[in-house]
Amino acid sequence: MARIHARKRGKSGSKRPVKTDVSFTNLKPKEIEKNIVEWAKEGKSKSVIGLILRDTYAVPSVKKLTGKSISQILEENQVYPKIPEDLDFLIKKMKALKKHLETNTRDVHNKRGLLLLESKIRRMIKYYKRVGKVDKSWSYN
Repeated sequence: MARIHARKRGKSGSKRPVKTDVSFTNLKPKEIEKNIVEWAKEGKSKSVIGLILRDTYAVPSVKKLTGKSISQILEENQVYPKIPEDLDFLIKKMKALKKHLETNTRDVHNKRGLLLLESKIRRMIKYYKRVGKVDKSWSYN
């Protein structure tokens, strides 16, 4: 499938581990869930929590060990963020780009990039409202 704003195709995502055996990890599922909730309360995002578990604690897949994804664990413990992670990153990126364009007014390439980014944000908001991840009354300015 092609990219959104470029007509190129590319590889998408990373590959999962081939082995489904997770017996080499020392953590119990309850310990993993407790750590995930603690890190979420500290303000870490889902992707950062996954990286910490993978790199520090040698947990290749949270879902294989606990039977639940990181998102499900956060929702059960009421620490799921109000704005989804990918939407939040896009909004931060847009703010940084607007700040850049205030000082560099003639940067036409990034002006177009800002338009594409805003359309991506609008599309994502429409999706999250439809799915119910974002409140229907929430609006982006």
